[in-house]
Amino acid sequence: MTLGVKLAWDDTVLPFQLDVSGIRGRVARLDGVLDQVLKQHAYPPVIGALVAETALLTALIGQTIKLRWKLSIQVRGKGAARLIATDYYGPQEPGEPARIRAYASFDADRLDPEAPGFGQIGEGYFAVMLDQGQGTLPYQGFTPIVGGSLSACAETYFAQSEQIPTRFALTYGQSVEPGRPVHWRAGGVMLQHMPQTGGVAAEGGSAEGGLLTHADILSGVASDDWTRANLLLDTVEEIELIGPSVTPSDLLVRLFHEEGPRVFEAQPVRFGCSCSADKVRNTMSIYSQKDIGKMTAENGMVTADCQFCGAHYELDPTTLGFEGTHGG
Repeated sequence: MTLGVKLAWDDTVLPFQLDVSGIRGRVARLDGVLDQVLKQHAYPPVIGALVAETALLTALIGQTIKLRWKLSIQVRGKGAARLIATDYYGPQEPGEPARIRAYASFDADRLDPEAPGFGQIGEGYFAVMLDQGQGTLPYQGFTPIVGGSLSACAETYFAQSEQIPTRFALTYGQSVEPGRPVHWRAGGVMLQHMPQTGGVAAEGGSAEGGLLTHADILSGVASDDWTRANLLLDTVEEIELIGPSVTPSDLLVRLFHEEGPRVFEAQPVRFGCSCSADKVRNTMSIYSQKDIGKMTAENGMVTADCQFCGAHYELDPTTLGFEGTHGG
């Protein structure tokens, strides 16, 4: 296999189902899309790793939803890593790729480049936001920063907010392959078991702070199935998750061959930003002409930069603000 070329399963999310246990899942491989996300900014490696993990989680979660517009994840904390934000845009037409973008905000003076990133988020929250577009009400769900990783936060979110037992096995980092420059690569598996009927006990869950876990949601055969699938996933190796020599289908057969894995059509994922000059104007429509005047640079223009893709906009101040949106 030639490692210097893009592989067919790079930048894709593959849905699957384990027919024996009724568990659904996704396998994701991100390669070029991560490089495009991260090359927009000169992040320290510890911040780049947090962005890569969040982008991978976003791709896995976004593909599970019948998305008409946008799924977002935000990680906010009081530590040096203040914010990790991602957006996943569902395909507009069948056969089109989904699009993903991400950025981070951090305090460079407080950041320890040698310490793990998760511990530098500090007290805060992990938020999932779903916006299905015009005519719908946006949804927001929150869970505290707990569990030692962003993957654990996502698992807690699904248990707490959706009562859906969920497991992530992820790996990510800068890859060195013959014939290619150093680049970011990530891969992971997501498992989900739909909850049993009957609801969850009102007194709360068995995890830290009374949060729910799969043990609070499943029982009997369903609990046994979930435990078995997780034990099988525990045997996965990082090189299998990230590839590039193991296809997603081969990985599923290796891990879950006795569970009857069945795969569906893979979803391609690309880097994509939705920013535009019109959206900048709309954002600034809340400001008065006096406020806009204070934002105007010496060259007579108002400038704005997209935090996600780095696009630079220079706009005529007479077209901005709530007094300028009807004329100018």
